[in-house]
Amino acid sequence: MESAGTLHGQLQRGLGRAARRAADKPGAGEFVYDCIRRDPRWDPRCEERGLYYARLMVDLELPVGPVAEHLFAPSDHADGDGRRVQLALEVLADLVRLSRREAASALYRYAEEGTHWFDAIDTLVGLGDPALTHGLDELVAARCSESALDALVAGPHNPVIDSWAARQPRIADALARRRDTGRVRRPGAAGAKKSRRTEAELLEAARRRDDGAVAAIFELGRRRAPALLDLAEELLPQRPSRWGGAVCRALREYGPEAVPRARAWATARGGCQDMALDILARYGTRQDIPLLMSELRDALERRDWGDAAGPIEGLGRLRAGEAVPLLKTAWTESTYAFLRPRVLTALTRTAPHTAESYTVEGLWDCEEGVRRVAAETAPLTRETRIRLQRLHHDAAEEPTVRAAAAGRLMT
Repeated sequence: MESAGTLHGQLQRGLGRAARRAADKPGAGEFVYDCIRRDPRWDPRCEERGLYYARLMVDLELPVGPVAEHLFAPSDHADGDGRRVQLALEVLADLVRLSRREAASALYRYAEEGTHWFDAIDTLVGLGDPALTHGLDELVAARCSESALDALVAGPHNPVIDSWAARQPRIADALARRRDTGRVRRPGAAGAKKSRRTEAELLEAARRRDDGAVAAIFELGRRRAPALLDLAEELLPQRPSRWGGAVCRALREYGPEAVPRARAWATARGGCQDMALDILARYGTRQDIPLLMSELRDALERRDWGDAAGPIEGLGRLRAGEAVPLLKTAWTESTYAFLRPRVLTALTRTAPHTAESYTVEGLWDCEEGVRRVAAETAPLTRETRIRLQRLHHDAAEEPTVRAAAAGRLMT
């Protein structure tokens, strides 16, 4: 990852400032292509880049050819999990949504010839346009296993799937299976009954670590039983397990009653400190700001962006103005774009005036969550109104962002 002070590094991070600068910087197009070829996301499962790079390709008038060449590079045959082509497929799909229809040809060809052809098929189906998939139904029916067909039709109503099902019996059968499994079943009377076991009985059941233990753990959490806190001290210091995970999920909804114990866990460092930090971020008071500040500072120094998320949310909720320098560092330096919606929310709560420049930049950010918060809070100027109009009218944009932009334009 390049330095956050360079245009290349900012494009890798998906920062709005890079999207605003790119048109005036020679060589920006090559940086965009490099980002698409070498997916820079810290966690591709949740970070967004496709629309960001597709918009840059439109704004910079970049041809689709280099992206297609990347798909068909010789290394495609050695790519085991499809990670190498995932971002390129996303960018091509978003280019189609931005009316660059020539990008569909590269997707179609890769669906026919590429190593990870199923990913391209799934991407084309997601576009929902039967005209872009004409003839691929025969390929899908011939190549896909039953489980692959079930995965392909698992989403909401799609005109591509419907048109294929009209011609291919195997696809029609998969669609029928989805409809059968999606039928609503009336819950049985037993499921509506609340547990009548005592807290001691539930704790004993939770300690058995069998199939009934998880239900007992969740019931302890629903009752906000102190026994759940005792159970956490038993399970969380051990290696990760199904039951420890259930305890964590139950404690996240436990509420402020867990704060005193969480403070003790944070001090003791006995194996429950991660859960303690989560609880304090959600429910702590201003007396917990020094701890949250310390944890955020340490996470940023380690460049452990995942560990930074909880303290950022907590400091923002508590409107801790002293956290602003750390929040600004996290915004600029983090290679985990999914962290930025939290950072922007925290900045708007803790330092509204300081946050204004970040909300303006956020209108160009790669993350939908950032663009939504920015659309709701950015100061209205000639430049931001033009950007809000583009976000509002862009069919490729997420509905939440379009709605936020429309709401601001009415003010």
